[in-house]
Amino acid sequence: MAAGRCTRFWGLVLILLWLTSMTACSKKTVPVQPGLGPEQGTSGMTGEGISPDEARWRELGLLTEPERREFQEKAQVFENQDIYFGFDSYVLTEEAKRILNDKAEFLRRYPKVRITIEGHCDDRGTSEYNLALGERRANSAYQYLANLGISTQQMTAISYGEERPVAMGQSEEAWAKNRRDHFVVDY
Repeated sequence: MAAGRCTRFWGLVLILLWLTSMTACSKKTVPVQPGLGPEQGTSGMTGEGISPDEARWRELGLLTEPERREFQEKAQVFENQDIYFGFDSYVLTEEAKRILNDKAEFLRRYPKVRITIEGHCDDRGTSEYNLALGERRANSAYQYLANLGISTQQMTAISYGEERPVAMGQSEEAWAKNRRDHFVVDY
């Protein structure tokens, strides 16, 4: 009988060891971060556990919601102020220079922001000519801002020629609206 008890004892010990080892090797469930539902998990998070949007805001130095709202309002004004050119010209007008001075203030305030300067033309002239003229227009604004001390790393110039009109029609009013530089904030 003693041998039977001993065998059962060691059998129970082996079973307990086996069960312990099985639970130690089983997969553990990872707790969901507070504020995230199980369907969201951690996808879209950076290595630091913050969203890409939050990381971008931090990169721009905008840590609070009021700072972010102010930036967005100023960025919208920045993008909604185009500069305009005379027919077949890439010379900056006094009004264009005033607007570019305001844009330079924005870029100084937010030195990590990048912008794209888009040169546009009306539909008179060949496509090739208008692409070249649009490039000269974008480069005029680019050079003016660079001369004001804005980093060339913050700016990109591109020409769309006559390909993206804002006004349709064959009138001086429509053509004047299309002879422009448009500015896009990349953030």
